[in-house]
Amino acid sequence: MVSASDAVSLGTSIMAVTFDGGVILGADSRTSTGNYVANRVADKITPLSDNVYTLRSGSAADTQAIASHVQHFVAQHQAEEGDHISVKTVANLVKMMAYNNKDNLQAGLIVAGFDKHEGGQVYSISLGGTITRAPFAISGSGSTYINGFVDKNWRDNMTEQEAMDFVTRALKYAMTWDASSGGCIRTVTITSAGAKRQFIPGSDILPTYGELGREAIRA
Repeated sequence: MVSASDAVSLGTSIMAVTFDGGVILGADSRTSTGNYVANRVADKITPLSDNVYTLRSGSAADTQAIASHVQHFVAQHQAEEGDHISVKTVANLVKMMAYNNKDNLQAGLIVAGFDKHEGGQVYSISLGGTITRAPFAISGSGSTYINGFVDKNWRDNMTEQEAMDFVTRALKYAMTWDASSGGCIRTVTITSAGAKRQFIPGSDILPTYGELGREAIRA
């Protein structure tokens, strides 16, 4: 039995937003176990189908297990139907897995994607398995540092570039102030044309106000 003092502390920063024509998912890349950074370049954005991805926070093993099971069910469903699965159906599969195992898993996830029925959609699934649809969602330890920024700067019907700038700025601030978040920024943009990935290395993430730039450090 693991005592409270021995429990592993995990951290991350993930978010997904809708824009006019699709959704963007973004995440940092640091996986931590207590004060130790186990992986600096983890990929926390997992495809569940061609048009639906999930962002994972909590226990890496638990969220990977849920994603693997859902991928299996989605593949079966699409083979039987002969068409892309809806984002809502995938989100409910994730919710069912999280809720039915809520006493055994530590998993907070965001499911986002695009389908021909309702366009871009974002669903947040909390640790207990509660599902909520919203125009944007943030989660992980770093999310507490950017609540104000997100509330102030969120706008409906942003363009793809505006949404990308919004996501990368929010994640940069979360990574700056949350010691359990960091590394690089990964994003996935999903539209009717499909999904495309973007990778921003840590060396290209400009420092926030109050931080020294790399040129000043070298000087």
